[in-house]
Amino acid sequence: MVKTTIQEHDGDLVAILEGNLDTPAVSETEKAMAPLYDNKGKDIIIDCTDLQYISSGGLRIFLSILQNAEEKGGEVYIKGITTNVRAVFAMTGFINIFKFK
Repeated sequence: MVKTTIQEHDGDLVAILEGNLDTPAVSETEKAMAPLYDNKGKDIIIDCTDLQYISSGGLRIFLSILQNAEEKGGEVYIKGITTNVRAVFAMTGFINIFKFK
């Protein structure tokens, strides 16, 4: 289960994820992050400080948000990534695709 909070901060959209973004949580998380797709050129920060786990479905959400933001002239940054989540990003090559804060 993932708690997803989206807020605007200093002109950026910030998505705060807390918990485990496992396969059963993907559908609900995708819906909760829908406002990020309506973004018009703002930067997006995905705060993973309290994200304990991410599945391949969760990675797919992140990649979809990145592609959508780039099409609209925005950037996506990952903030506060934990050791476990960083390991998944490294193993899948996502560590080279995303920018980190």
